[in-house]
Amino acid sequence: MAQILTLDEFSGMLRNLYQGPLEHIPWTTFLDQLKNCLSSKYATFILRPPSQHVDGLSISTIGSSAEVTASYNQHFYSLDPFVGLPNRQVITLAEFVSDSDWQNSEFYKSFMEPVDVFHILGADITGSDGAQCRIRISRGKSDPPFDQRDKDLLTLFLPHLEQAVILHMHLNRVESERNLYAGAVDQLAVGTIILDQDGKVLQKNRLAERLLEEKDGIKLVNEGLQVGTARDSQVFRQLVKQALASQKSSNPSVVEAMRVQRPSGRADLGIIVRSVPPSAWSEGKQCPTVVIFISDPEQESSAPQEIVKALFDLTPAEAQLAMLLANGLTLDEASDALGISRNTARAHLRSTFSKTGVTRQTMLVRLILRSVATLG
Repeated sequence: MAQILTLDEFSGMLRNLYQGPLEHIPWTTFLDQLKNCLSSKYATFILRPPSQHVDGLSISTIGSSAEVTASYNQHFYSLDPFVGLPNRQVITLAEFVSDSDWQNSEFYKSFMEPVDVFHILGADITGSDGAQCRIRISRGKSDPPFDQRDKDLLTLFLPHLEQAVILHMHLNRVESERNLYAGAVDQLAVGTIILDQDGKVLQKNRLAERLLEEKDGIKLVNEGLQVGTARDSQVFRQLVKQALASQKSSNPSVVEAMRVQRPSGRADLGIIVRSVPPSAWSEGKQCPTVVIFISDPEQESSAPQEIVKALFDLTPAEAQLAMLLANGLTLDEASDALGISRNTARAHLRSTFSKTGVTRQTMLVRLILRSVATLG
């Protein structure tokens, strides 16, 4: 029988339910609490039911093994009789399947009985966008069956669980888009550093991390950025200050640029400082406020040769030559790197010109670097 929750206990469980999408393994805290207050063995939340075409995605409380979950996703899901419940309605297994049918089923005998699961309480949620999820609470054969009080308690959490799933799905979409665009910027060989309203670093991509580790023209000092000489740093701080002021006043995004010499003598870094337009309801110090874009002229293009070959209908040899030229080599240097004669390199280049419709080497380089090849 379900425990009688105080208002504070119920409020605490709701807080953990909505905190669930932010946990490393979503909803584990809430599921453990739910399992305990329903005096059950296991609580399982199925975010994506398994099928012939996709693997299931589920979260279970401590005590249920990964092997059991895997065997359900791979085989036993097709034998489970406790599926297809009325939408958003809490039901016990006994209301859905008779005890005799349950105990004689292969699913019970091969899958549930070995882990001593007999009584099950559950609900299915099918959202307006077609997304499906299920929650299942289980007890052993010697435990009392689930009663109306148990059903009422789970029913209280059901609309909140559905809303938390909607938030979880939205966060996942945003994170997927962010990773996609961040990966594209990485491929374009542009370093990005995001600052908060105090000018402290919130986030940086891989190229920016490498440049900061090298400390050659730009470095991290007390969570802030220091660039070039003392004069460079003064100019940079002024640019950041202007961008911060623009962001706080909700003015159109301010974009400023500067060049920074590197102590090592390598090619200068190009830096763009840009304010981040605030969202309508953003608040707090942890909001992105300024973004720094850094270009390193010595960073080679990482466009895969297979992509270049497919985009421009080049032969493997032509694609190799084109990539070396795009990365700044002369025709002589490229022919030496490929171990071919200059005449052969010229023949490859003439063929490449014909296929791409350009007439000069500089045009070819620009064509490759501005193409989608670098996103491959």
